Amino acid sequence: MKNLIQQSVEDSITAKKIFFTEHIEKIESCAAMMALAFKNGRKILLFGNGGSAADCQHIAAEFVNRFQMERKPLPAIALTTDTSIITSIGNDYSFEDIFFKQIQALGNKGDIALGISTSGNSPNVIKAVEEAKDMGLTIIGFSGNKGRLKALSDIPFCVDSDTTARIQEVHILLAHILCDLTERIFFNG
Repeated sequence: MKNLIQQSVEDSITAKKIFFTEHIEKIESCAAMMALAFKNGRKILLFGNGGSAADCQHIAAEFVNRFQMERKPLPAIALTTDTSIITSIGNDYSFEDIFFKQIQALGNKGDIALGISTSGNSPNVIKAVEEAKDMGLTIIGFSGNKGRLKALSDIPFCVDSDTTARIQEVHILLAHILCDLTERIFFNG
């Protein structure tokens, strides 16, 4: 068991080192874009499934409440949290539409749509991203090393791994870094 633990830690560290070395410039420019969107009165809409849904809630909470500094709230909405909306859309239409219809209702040109799919192919994430793109939202995509999300994203963050856990571990560190940089730029810049 100790070897399995150590291997998991090493694999996670390696995935993070590779990803952040390759994406450092893009991360910095993404945070600047997010801060500008907030300065322009825009919001971030986040969506994904399973563990990625939980990450959406986590990230939205960091923006709305605070991350590292005491500051005013920033507008971010996890489209993964309203069970009445999700179940009514899923029941009346399709599970593929649960984020799509929320993007239509809540999204405005200039907002940011942050879609998370470790496979890069989650049908409900892809459908929502396509709609957001048509509506003039900026698309940030968090994914693994495969799938359609990369090509659909204005700012794709693709983790070069086939292991869902490693991909998710990079995604949450990336989200924390983006929150940290965005609030520093917005409130100090």
